[in-house]
Amino acid sequence: MRLPALWLTVAFAAGIVVGLAADLIPGVWIACVVASVVAGFAFTRRNWFRPAWMATLLAWFALGALGATLEHAAVPANHVTQLVSSGRLDLSEPLRWRGRLRSDPVRLPWGFRTEIDLEQVESAGQSVQLSGGMRLNYYRREGEEPSIVAFRAGDRVEFLARARTPRNFLTPGFYDSRAQLARQNIHLTASLRSVELLVKLGDAAPTLAHRFARVRGHLLTRLSVLFRSAPDQAAVLRAMLLGDYNFLDRDVSQSFQRTSVYHVLVISGLHVVALVAFVWWVARRLRVSLVLTVIAVFIALAFFVAIVEDRPPIERAALMATVVLLARLLFRRVQILNTLAVAALLVLLLRPSSLSDASFQLSFLAALIIGGIALPLVDITSAPFRKALENLSDVTRDAAHSPRAIQFRLDLRSIADWFASRLPARLAQWSASLLAGPCAAAFRLWEVFLISLTVQLGLLPLMAHFFHRISVSGPLANMPASVLSALIVPFGFVTLGLDALWTRLATLAAPITGWFVQALLFVVQAINAWPRTAYRIPGPPAWVLVAFYFCLVLAALAAVARHRRWTLLLSLPLAALLFVTATYPFPPQLAPGILEASVLDVGQGDSIFVAFPDGRTLLIDGGGTYGANRVGGVRIGMDIGESVVSPYLWQRGIRRLDVIALSHAHTDHLDGLNAILENFRVQELWIGRAADTQPFRDLLAHARARGVRVVDHSRGNAFSWGAVTGLVLWPEDRSQATAASNNDSLVLRLEYGRRAFLLPGDIEKPIESDLVLRGDPLVADVLKVPHHGSRTSATESLLEVVHPSFAVISVGETNSFGHPHRETLDRLRAAHVRTFRTDQDGTVTFTSDGNVVWVKTFVAGDK
Repeated sequence: MRLPALWLTVAFAAGIVVGLAADLIPGVWIACVVASVVAGFAFTRRNWFRPAWMATLLAWFALGALGATLEHAAVPANHVTQLVSSGRLDLSEPLRWRGRLRSDPVRLPWGFRTEIDLEQVESAGQSVQLSGGMRLNYYRREGEEPSIVAFRAGDRVEFLARARTPRNFLTPGFYDSRAQLARQNIHLTASLRSVELLVKLGDAAPTLAHRFARVRGHLLTRLSVLFRSAPDQAAVLRAMLLGDYNFLDRDVSQSFQRTSVYHVLVISGLHVVALVAFVWWVARRLRVSLVLTVIAVFIALAFFVAIVEDRPPIERAALMATVVLLARLLFRRVQILNTLAVAALLVLLLRPSSLSDASFQLSFLAALIIGGIALPLVDITSAPFRKALENLSDVTRDAAHSPRAIQFRLDLRSIADWFASRLPARLAQWSASLLAGPCAAAFRLWEVFLISLTVQLGLLPLMAHFFHRISVSGPLANMPASVLSALIVPFGFVTLGLDALWTRLATLAAPITGWFVQALLFVVQAINAWPRTAYRIPGPPAWVLVAFYFCLVLAALAAVARHRRWTLLLSLPLAALLFVTATYPFPPQLAPGILEASVLDVGQGDSIFVAFPDGRTLLIDGGGTYGANRVGGVRIGMDIGESVVSPYLWQRGIRRLDVIALSHAHTDHLDGLNAILENFRVQELWIGRAADTQPFRDLLAHARARGVRVVDHSRGNAFSWGAVTGLVLWPEDRSQATAASNNDSLVLRLEYGRRAFLLPGDIEKPIESDLVLRGDPLVADVLKVPHHGSRTSATESLLEVVHPSFAVISVGETNSFGHPHRETLDRLRAAHVRTFRTDQDGTVTFTSDGNVVWVKTFVAGDK
């Protein structure tokens, strides 16, 4: 059978999916493996090869399910996640931890970060042995320069810190950041309150892994020194060579994302190919034997894998390169799809959970597209003519080419003869070479473009699914970006190698590397400046993804088998599915005739999505964090609007919003709205009392630059959308405030039939009392508790007048403000209000048909 490894890998991957979904005991899958193997041998003895092959596939399917089951159950009893989940380890208070530094502490604009392999913790007066990993951060005080020189990878340390398990935002559409950290062996995070709390416990002999980590730390330091005058170049080199993304400017990162070339910054197969090609080229130019050349490449690959931080992607690429090189060494013809399948199978055997990793899917899919579609397209378009350029003047070689290539050679020789008759005698003899050179370059340029275009189109549905971005300029931007990356990686490592030998040599090589990096930055930022070359979009439905990649695999098999008719036929549904992905012609997931208010889990902030019965939409606030500022070009804190609110809206199939409203100008409400303005078509921005603050002014300028109409609202304004009546109850003062204030919040009451929702922003006791005394219509079935449940909000007088059946508190887990306050919770309990919290229940959705109110939470579903 052709491509056996491919089908075995497909069977193994399918088994992983079923094994995770079925959640059966390992014995069931062991029995399936044994039965399949016995059946396969029995069929083979009778020469029933087709049933034997099916039994083999079934055995690999069961092995995949068994591997997924065992990996899921293989967590040791003393692992920190097991101790925390079982309640044997209480993280509510600071604990004294011991462990070994996995890496050198990395100095960052805001402090430093290191990762620790945990060994011991003191809890409840006892010393507990444990395993697992922790990421430890220190945020320096203004003007402070913490000393971390004394700490190196492998050092055994002790520190006092309050740790916590990484938390996913409990909002639909948010990516699984906890699983992403777990794949990096990080299970806890903590922050040091003082550098003095981190103590070195004597000298410990470093392992080989620790020694490589120290080498990595040294190389990072040397990059910063060699490129100290060009921090942007240093940041790019730290990312491309060693996988350190901490110093990348957010604007630079976004320009790479918008042009669909972010993969050149992230350690991936492209970097492995560049390094392998460089070592191979140098070795062959030095006339080194094939065996020694392959050994040199293996050494370079092993060193590269050992010193990078984000290892899984580079390990996969290195594994694929190893399989190809071994085949070359054994003089075997490399079948790219089988090679790819063997590499994928080895990865999944070692770690079945890799199948759900987005980087695994994207890297192997890209390789599949290149090997199964792009290269066959090159073979039938430019490759015959490019090969025809070799030894163009030698007529005796014509017969080795296809008829079209022969005619091409004849035409070129005629043109070369015409040029030769008009060139000086010294140049006439080179006329064929002078003609063949530009032609060969043109063909290579076409091939780079064709491969880039094919990969971009093939990955488009998955990129839209994961990243919600369509980049029209991607195929064009990838051409220079890929070429420059292929130069930056080897030149960067050559610069570091020369630095290890003699620093003066490195200072001579560094400018050349810097020129390539600067050229990359220039090209990407120039293309990013082109208007309307990228846009955001909801991810395609599951059936579109399944149909597209099913057709793509069939097209790859047809292309490899050179069945042109089937390849062309399959291109039609592929093109249609690409069009559907790029345009997203599906309506948003909104229930007609229903008023909905979803209070999103955005941590310590507010963001409320409101859908009206007539299909109109309103987003009140976009969340944010007080730490979302910039230090040295690096954004501190997550962009809640980009990472939480936007994915939620895309998950609902929403591309436009009728209105976004800012309750008040505090950053935990305002900051995320900037991403909303970038990612969605917004008609209007509603504001209450203006504030003379830079973030507020920036938001207004951003809105106007995007063509969004800014509307001021104050007490007494009303609107009617369908059957819903909206009333603005606050603010009263229209003058500009000198600073943002909770008591300037926009207070909205929405009434639909016999039901009403009250959304009061962050108002506190004085404004609550004022609204009550004025006799405003405050009665509501649903109350969004003001100011995250602080002590001065949701007073008894307000609760008595509103008389809500339901209340929801938007609050961050273990926030430093102590929200929600116990007194506030007691008042809600005394008023018999059914209360939900976003830190515990996740996103809380209230819906009503005007007669009944329903509640649904992210954690528990329908209530």
